[in-house]
Amino acid sequence: MDIRLPNEQAVLARMRGTQDRIADAITTFAGTMRFVYLHALWFAVWITCNEGLFGPSAVWDPYPFGLLTMIVSLEAIFLSTFVMVSQNRQALREKVRADLDFETNIRSEVWSAHMGHVLGLDAERVEQDVRTLLAQNRAKMNDTEPTPTAPGAEAAS
Repeated sequence: MDIRLPNEQAVLARMRGTQDRIADAITTFAGTMRFVYLHALWFAVWITCNEGLFGPSAVWDPYPFGLLTMIVSLEAIFLSTFVMVSQNRQALREKVRADLDFETNIRSEVWSAHMGHVLGLDAERVEQDVRTLLAQNRAKMNDTEPTPTAPGAEAAS
């Protein structure tokens, strides 16, 4: 019997198209210091030229740099869109991970139940021990005292 869980990366790779790869590449580059340095250099050259430091023939966008402002605004619009596309893809990745984790948890629970049955364990006793340990763990995380649960008390609530 061959039991294999889907690989998260393989699932995501099948869902990823050309547009997604382009958006990821742009977002990845835009989030680097290289991008910042490139823009700082670009702005410095633009402003230097348009302030007339290389002569009046080098001026194409005089102060207050309306063309530069428009270009930067358009770039900001596109970059924010690419960031949102990447965030949507990240949310999709998280959903795939959660689905695979859920499938793994269900498989584990079913296998554990079958093994417990074969070993002759009392499923209700095991479940009570699990509930006790979970309550103790929650109490440690919340810095409170664990409240003992009576058998069947959670089923009634």
